[in-house]
Amino acid sequence: MNVNWSSLRFFKNIRRERQQFAVIGLGRFGRAVCSSMHRLGYEVLGTDISEKLVDQALTAQIVSHAIQLDSTEPSALEEAGIFELETVIVAIGNYLQESIITTLNLKEAGVSHVVAKASSEVHGKLLRRVGADHVIFPEYEAGCALARSLTKPSILEQFDLDPNNSIVEILVPEEFDGKTIMELELRQHYGLNLIAIGRNEHFEINPDPTRRLHKGLVMVVIGSNQDIDRLPI
Repeated sequence: MNVNWSSLRFFKNIRRERQQFAVIGLGRFGRAVCSSMHRLGYEVLGTDISEKLVDQALTAQIVSHAIQLDSTEPSALEEAGIFELETVIVAIGNYLQESIITTLNLKEAGVSHVVAKASSEVHGKLLRRVGADHVIFPEYEAGCALARSLTKPSILEQFDLDPNNSIVEILVPEEFDGKTIMELELRQHYGLNLIAIGRNEHFEINPDPTRRLHKGLVMVVIGSNQDIDRLPI
């Protein structure tokens, strides 16, 4: 989920142009976030208290800018312009105090969307208490993604809206091959809504109900995980 908010190919095609992000903490997880977002064309400011990690990020060219700072100091965040950004990712996972103080500093300064990495349930609860808008558990989500890939290989990507509901990209099942969207009646039979179909990262949003599906096409559906599990995949 993975930091899954950017993983779906469908969402890559409708991203907000020129949105800027800051990633605080350039360890393995923070570097992965920076690399993915930078590759997608976003401007990313990376920061860390370690000069070595900052230099590594710049050398690897996974950020637009990088700066060494102590994120527990509000003045350092303000001077770097981080309080002016709409979305900031706190990728400090193993240092609870620094993670919590950084998140608090960002929310008190008015940053509208703070995403924070948690290393445990208790850490996650504390991050929510100080105002984190979205808390992620990378190890848990990676484990879930691996389980899905092994047991449901037809699911190409999954974006978790909350613990119970998701948006998924799936290959058109054999049972759907040759049928129109109208004939499938996904909402009636499965409780799901089809929001797009596509191939090779080119998607048609709200496709015509008379459109006939074929194996090899990708469906993007939204609904409860329980209903998604009932699909013939």
